[in-house]
Amino acid sequence: MRKLSILLVYLIFFVLILAPLGQMALGAWENGWQGFADVFARTDVQHAFWVSGVIVVIVTALNTLFGVLLALLLVRGTWLGRRVRQFANALVDLPFAVSPVIGGLMIILLLGPNTALGTFFESHGIKMVFALPGMVLATLFVTFPLMVREVAPLLQEIGTEQEEAAYTLGAAPWMTFWQVTWPSIRWGVIYGVVLTVARSLGEFGAVLVVSGNIINKTQTATTLVYQEVENFNFVAANAVALALAGLSVLILLGLETAKRRKEVRKHASS
Repeated sequence: MRKLSILLVYLIFFVLILAPLGQMALGAWENGWQGFADVFARTDVQHAFWVSGVIVVIVTALNTLFGVLLALLLVRGTWLGRRVRQFANALVDLPFAVSPVIGGLMIILLLGPNTALGTFFESHGIKMVFALPGMVLATLFVTFPLMVREVAPLLQEIGTEQEEAAYTLGAAPWMTFWQVTWPSIRWGVIYGVVLTVARSLGEFGAVLVVSGNIINKTQTATTLVYQEVENFNFVAANAVALALAGLSVLILLGLETAKRRKEVRKHASS
């Protein structure tokens, strides 16, 4: 029974991950190295990756800052009351329950050109929908729970005893955070950053709705894949998709390598 279970896991892993990746790689290299290189020599492909990179950087920075702050508020903010914290927790988990397409539509209904807020921002020279700000907001909506759900359990696990001791000794709040709290949640934050980067790179539904997929303007790498499939240019679609998958895998491997080295150093020092 045990061997059958292991075999079934390997079979599922092959069917769901390895086989599609292999087919993607074969499709990307269908015209050889030159055909693969020609895809990334295109200006629209380079611009799409640049837009994706900008979104990833902005979203990861905002997600890290506000995700850690919200996790601290939900776990340490006992003054909020139980019902308020339950409501806030439900809001944090909302993107897990709502389709990204619905999230993108919500942003259009709130900040579209025909809305009061959209008109207000456009009157001040800021275009929200079908522009970079709306794409950032859509990606934030999808990725926001990742950081909170990585950090909050660690804060609950370490408790408040060490922080209270630091306060008793006269440490300021920021010093207490950096000297006491941060070392305990650091790896949770790092893992949240990695998940945010990988999820931001692969986000499609919400971004497609709010971006309009305008070539050389609001097109990201994922929406570019969609366009190339629609145009039956499967070599380009496979090449871009393979590059995105490779970036995500490298990020995750880098995290696991760093964690393994940390464990080795910890065992060596002890």
